[in-house]
Amino acid sequence: MKAVVCHEHGLADKLVLETNWADPDIGEHDVLIEVKAAGLNFPDVLTIQGKYQMQPPMPFIPGGECSGVVTAVGDKVTRHKVGDEVISMGSSGAFCQQISVNEFAAFPKPRALSFEQAAGISITYFTTYHAFKQRADLQPGERLLVLGAAGGVGTSAVELGKQMGAHVTACASTDEKLEICKQLGADELINYSDIDLKATLKEASGGQGYDVIYDPVGGDYAEPAIRNLAWKGRYLVIGFASGPIPSIPLNLALLKGAAIVGVFWGRFAGEEPEVNLQNIAELTELFEAGKISPLVTDCFPLERYEDAFNCMIERRARGKVIITM
Repeated sequence: MKAVVCHEHGLADKLVLETNWADPDIGEHDVLIEVKAAGLNFPDVLTIQGKYQMQPPMPFIPGGECSGVVTAVGDKVTRHKVGDEVISMGSSGAFCQQISVNEFAAFPKPRALSFEQAAGISITYFTTYHAFKQRADLQPGERLLVLGAAGGVGTSAVELGKQMGAHVTACASTDEKLEICKQLGADELINYSDIDLKATLKEASGGQGYDVIYDPVGGDYAEPAIRNLAWKGRYLVIGFASGPIPSIPLNLALLKGAAIVGVFWGRFAGEEPEVNLQNIAELTELFEAGKISPLVTDCFPLERYEDAFNCMIERRARGKVIITM
């Protein structure tokens, strides 16, 4: 089968498109999925460089999430059957034509979504819903600030924040990206490319600050944002797409009675599987009802995997970056 393979750490130019990679084996509890589309995420960029906290052994196929059709099942599989349309998520293995996963790592694909849309919902919507519901306890009427609001997780945060009744301020690096956030329902838009972010956020919030800050960017944006937390605010640590992991003066949390809250959906799914399944069921209802709809504007065929990676690395993505088979 065709597969994008990492034989040595580096950027996307070090990856190789293999055309005769061995088909995956199927264990008794596994399902074989014919991959239709796969989602590209920032952890994939870190993983191929050897910089992510969990590294697969070499050589490996990158890609942590995909959508497709079940083509075979192991002898003891009870959750899925041949022909089921599913989504799957893991740490690697999705940028190829077929993937074998444990039956509990695959979930029914929402019928309202295309394969391209569904391929990108686990890392984005599953993370964001967990962040807002279990980690931040986001309430209707609260002020929500979303950094990196036009990216994959950012657009999901704008959509779900509005769905949960928050007043959403979206921050992004270009006016074009902010227009996408506006279409998704953002109440306020801030282009943070050439501004004093601390002062701008203070003015935009009327000096009241933000109840919840959703930050997948990190770097130089983190501290100015935290300085604009409201009393008892919650700063959600989603990721570090800008590169550097910020060092935060902890006195800011003390002075604001605030919480700096880590969000790691992958571990949450393993530690609290029943709660995770309930989250997925609730999200599926929202997808099926048309109340939320994943934004996919950057699709690349498997052969253009390097362009897909560079779209994310150069922060050109608007919504989710998808690789199609």
